[in-house]
Amino acid sequence: MNTFVSNEDGHLRAIVKNLLDQADIVINGDRPHDIKVHHPQLYSRIMQEGSLGLGESYMDGWWDCERLDIFFYKILRAQLDKKLPNNLKNIIRIAIARFRNFQSKKRAWMVGEEHYDLGNDLFSLMLDPYMQYSCGYWKDADHLEQAQEHKLDLICRKLDLKPRMKVLDIGCGWGGLAEYAAKNYQVSVTGITISKEQQKLAQERCKSLDVKILLTDYRDIDDEFDRVVSIGMFEHVGPKNYETYFKVVRRNLHSDGLFLLHTIGSNSTMLNADAWTSKYIFPNGCLPSVENIAHHSSGKFIMEDWHNFGADYDLTLSAWHERFIQIWPQIEANYSQRFKRMFSYYLNACAGAFRARDLQLWQIVLTPEGRDGGISVPR
Repeated sequence: MNTFVSNEDGHLRAIVKNLLDQADIVINGDRPHDIKVHHPQLYSRIMQEGSLGLGESYMDGWWDCERLDIFFYKILRAQLDKKLPNNLKNIIRIAIARFRNFQSKKRAWMVGEEHYDLGNDLFSLMLDPYMQYSCGYWKDADHLEQAQEHKLDLICRKLDLKPRMKVLDIGCGWGGLAEYAAKNYQVSVTGITISKEQQKLAQERCKSLDVKILLTDYRDIDDEFDRVVSIGMFEHVGPKNYETYFKVVRRNLHSDGLFLLHTIGSNSTMLNADAWTSKYIFPNGCLPSVENIAHHSSGKFIMEDWHNFGADYDLTLSAWHERFIQIWPQIEANYSQRFKRMFSYYLNACAGAFRARDLQLWQIVLTPEGRDGGISVPR
């Protein structure tokens, strides 16, 4: 490796050092959240490419950090993300997002193919037995399996499920909620996914239950259900499709029904996702804001309850990362070392973001026309 440091590199290093000082992070320091720099051009890459350069340079081994979760927590708490210059690619992407539908029906399948189809070997070993790839509910839980089962039961109780009800699960994943609801609440579930790998495993999981798992886009569903639930899928819908999404849910929900939306939320309204996350983890994703949800559900639903337990996602992601490191020897033949660094970076960056309260996790209960006397919502 060329260790020559130009004047420009030295100048940019001083700028980055000054920023990191504000977050109590030291370059080549000895604490777990300090960074170890292995390439002199790291600083120019970060300044020129923003979050994309930071993430890709980590994947390339240009720098290391023992505790990435604390690193990102400190960066976000110090609001360094607001002090870095936007790179040209991000600016162009934001401009294009105003006019282009990144989550059209054709493009919507990309996230299934590029992320959820990574391999059931990875997800079946990293996740809990119900394969919940969304935030667990840790209020009375001591470990991941318990937190995810508590989350599933919380959802079923919020939906006030009764035997023989018809339930639509939009973005059903590997069928964990469908299995849990059908088995414990004796309901009939139709789950939809855009991932072939998820459909295959979900069908096997639910083969003895009153469950159908369809490989289809949510916009193509036209039926009537007593309950509609969507867990960790709304993040892939996109601002251009929020209006259509709520219309589709309303079209498929009985007038006396309940709809539960479980989604990661952003503190601000935006049109695009983080550049690194969009490229490597969730193509075309975009996190909704309170404003997004309130505006596009208005006139179609009555907001009955809004529950934020975003701090629980920090615990969930940390548990996933611990498992990912434990299972790596079992799956490493199927993946590269660069993938390992990418996936660890993703899990820890997200954990730090939720810990810093930069991201939220919302469960929202809506009804088409409201209930006389309101509804009782468990916590």
